[in-house]
Amino acid sequence: MVFGQWAEATDGGRRPSGIVEPERVAAGPGAGGMRLVPDRVEGMGLEALTSEYQRIMEIVAGADGPVMAKDVALALGRELTPGKVEPVRGQLRKLADRGWLKRTGSGRYLPR
Repeated sequence: MVFGQWAEATDGGRRPSGIVEPERVAAGPGAGGMRLVPDRVEGMGLEALTSEYQRIMEIVAGADGPVMAKDVALALGRELTPGKVEPVRGQLRKLADRGWLKRTGSGRYLPR
């Protein structure tokens, strides 16, 4: 039935169907299933991360030693309430899981 409608509308394929192809758009990190934090490979720079993750990396790298999530949250200008610290803890864990940071046994983070 659908083929018959198409054939009738296009005179058996001799006329354009008028169907417009979708326009391709560039997708940024986090769009369409793209990871916000890619797995780190040798030679990959911070430019592969979003600006917020880059800022977290700078805070960890600039610290005198291992940092806790509340230290990073404070440096980001966030309140030290669980609702503000826990998302930062998740971001730090994600960076560690993907090879950007090293997590110590006590839950602190160091640059690699």
